[in-house]
Amino acid sequence: MPDVDRDRAWLLTVDGAPQSYVDLDAPTHLEFEYTRRLGHVLDTLAAPGRPLDVLHLGGGALTLPRYVAATRPGSHQDVVEADRGLLGLVAEHLPLPDGAAVALHAADARAWLETAPADSADVLIADVFGGSRIPAHLTTLAYAREAERVLRPDGVYLANLADAAPFAFLRSQLATFAAVFAELALIAEP
Repeated sequence: MPDVDRDRAWLLTVDGAPQSYVDLDAPTHLEFEYTRRLGHVLDTLAAPGRPLDVLHLGGGALTLPRYVAATRPGSHQDVVEADRGLLGLVAEHLPLPDGAAVALHAADARAWLETAPADSADVLIADVFGGSRIPAHLTTLAYAREAERVLRPDGVYLANLADAAPFAFLRSQLATFAAVFAELALIAEP
């Protein structure tokens, strides 16, 4: 069951594990290292402040959609989150800022992706977990092809991939995405 703690800065936990951190007064503050890395990449994808069309698979407390809304006003964002209860909790306790063009969709990420229009996103951010794992149907070659189909020709796919030595899952995901995308970059702890 999700829990939300603190006053204007919120730490969202699911089953006792930290999942998202949001500071309602400072939406550009990215507490978790992986969100900072994703934010750094988002900052380099286009001229500063230029709006982007962003598809978020996995929503959490909407940390990255808030960041995009603050750093790239006018961006259109879709957030797909399978956990309806989590979306309701976040909408009630952590409302998005006025003017943020963020559409929330309570749906399975893969199913929603398969119905999304082709060439409709500048950025696709995948941050979906079932417990500590990425759901298997979001790790396949067919999924990677769907992600590529939804991205514009110069679009960028960003993913939060959790793994540990000897990195078998990470290696398989890199191989899968290398079969679809011409260029890959990996950001990881040394």
